[in-house]
Amino acid sequence: MAKRTPIDRLTLEVGKILEEYGDNVQENINEIVSQMSKQGAKAVKSEARGTFGGSGKYASGWTSQVETGRVSAQGTIYNKDVPGLPHLLEHGHANRNGGRTAGRIHIAKVEEQLVKDFESKVISKL
Repeated sequence: MAKRTPIDRLTLEVGKILEEYGDNVQENINEIVSQMSKQGAKAVKSEARGTFGGSGKYASGWTSQVETGRVSAQGTIYNKDVPGLPHLLEHGHANRNGGRTAGRIHIAKVEEQLVKDFESKVISKL
């Protein structure tokens, strides 16, 4: 038989249940963000190797970092060896002679796929 709760304690019991659910959701999201950040760094590293050929300092410098809080989780994928270069390579840059170098899209592809995967994983966990 189900446990009976007096009406005056109903608010407290519902609050406890919602808090437990919120904690569970946050744990799942933290796990997904950590997993997706690592996967994203690996994918960008692979794209960089394919786009620029080789496994030099640029391609091997990709890594990820995750910051989690009580109600938030943020994953950052970045290049630790040459931090300013990804933007220049992705979007192009000016040359010394006044010309312009075209960008080589290699990060945006990975970002689009990560967003889709993240959404589907969160939906499946909830």
